[in-house]
Amino acid sequence: MIYLKTDEEIELMREANQLVGKTLAEVAKHIKPGISTLELDRVAEEFIRDHGAVPAFLGYGGFPNSLCTSVNEHVVHGIPSAKHILKDGDIVSVDCGTKLNGFTGDSAYTFAVGEISSEVEALLRTTKESLYVGIEQAAAGHRVGDIGAAIQAYCEKRGFHVVRELVGHGIGHDMHESPEVPNYGHKGTGALLRSGMCICIEPMINLGSKNVVFEKDGWTVRTKTRKPSAHFEHCIAIREGKAEILSSFEYIKDVLGDREF
Repeated sequence: MIYLKTDEEIELMREANQLVGKTLAEVAKHIKPGISTLELDRVAEEFIRDHGAVPAFLGYGGFPNSLCTSVNEHVVHGIPSAKHILKDGDIVSVDCGTKLNGFTGDSAYTFAVGEISSEVEALLRTTKESLYVGIEQAAAGHRVGDIGAAIQAYCEKRGFHVVRELVGHGIGHDMHESPEVPNYGHKGTGALLRSGMCICIEPMINLGSKNVVFEKDGWTVRTKTRKPSAHFEHCIAIREGKAEILSSFEYIKDVLGDREF
């Protein structure tokens, strides 16, 4: 069942999502060669709790940490580890969630660690741009398939590949609500978008091929080719004419400056 939010509830959703953006920016301050993904997780959890919220991912379905940190060929759901030390040339997707005032925030950003190759930079740039291409389709009266079709066309035209096994989702009191929001599909198909719906759009885009493998830890998903994957996510509210983006990359931009994609 799709739950439509009131204007007041959407404002509470915005607060939770703005905190996610601020948390990702705090994490961005620490991303550099030599830091472990577990240390990034510690930074995020402390920041979230200091701002009166709780990490939405911690304990969700048994997940052991506050962030998903997915490095290079890891697509999503990477588990932070003291053994996973970031090095120059890596990329790391940081997916973060908060619970605040009864509502959930959820957003993700893929960061470059030091200097990355031009091919990987193009992957990050295309994936981030495709997120906004999808958001352009997320208006009342359109359908979920319009979002996926736009993202798929944008990325495939540039030689990249869209993961099929993992999709975006509705969001509200719970992290995952109806409807599912694929990053591929056909225009005019899927659930009708109605004002008051809140959804997360999150392109997961690969080099090499669209195929993925689910690792034995039960969480981490990686590319079958072991080539890099990028992931960007915004939480939005469906409105007439144009979606409202409830999460934010602006805080990250303030930290990264010219290094932001």
